[in-house]
Amino acid sequence: MHEELKEIPGRILQVAIGALTQANQHAVYYDPGMDHWDHMCVLNAALAGELFIKAIVAKEHPLLIFRDLFQLDDPSNLDLTIQHVIEKGKTYNFEHLPKLLWVSTGERIPDLANFESLRKARNAIQHFCAPADQRGLRRLTLEFLYNNMDPLIHKHFGVCAIEYHEDTSVSYDYVVGCLVRNELLFSVPDDFRLTEIDLEEELSGVSESYRVALAKRLGEKGFRLN
Repeated sequence: MHEELKEIPGRILQVAIGALTQANQHAVYYDPGMDHWDHMCVLNAALAGELFIKAIVAKEHPLLIFRDLFQLDDPSNLDLTIQHVIEKGKTYNFEHLPKLLWVSTGERIPDLANFESLRKARNAIQHFCAPADQRGLRRLTLEFLYNNMDPLIHKHFGVCAIEYHEDTSVSYDYVVGCLVRNELLFSVPDDFRLTEIDLEEELSGVSESYRVALAKRLGEKGFRLN
């Protein structure tokens, strides 16, 4: 394998993190005039998911993400360069990624029903025909990011999704608060701490089962609920 090809997973991962950063921001924050963020969070989440899955598959072998391997053959070159792959290669479409992930790694998408719902919403938005009920797009996005992507990227790259958002003036407090209110679990960083929100207050309206599950995750990192 050409040494340059080994850079493919890392290159994909960096772009995926950028898309995750925007998806978190658009799904969590809301002010008047930001109505379009409902659509953008879906598009950015889908892009992040597509790239994260391809980065995971590319860790197994960089060329597994390409669906036209034989077309990459170039008789004029003795070696397969990354530039040639970028120019000539065609990767798998979004809808094929759950099967590609399973075939390449033996892993399943954790929440396939949510994956399909986000895929349909993404397709509708891209074709200028957004879903009639747009109230749930932010929730749909967060479920996709934290039920599907967060477990995968934490396992494969040690990445905690809550740490990536665009509000650089604060930590991930408001992301965590939004997830708690929606009763969504998340990967916990080793140095987890909150300074802007009261976690007990955020937990006041959640189910007991969610509180127990979150307390277990936080406890594993040395963070105790009252």
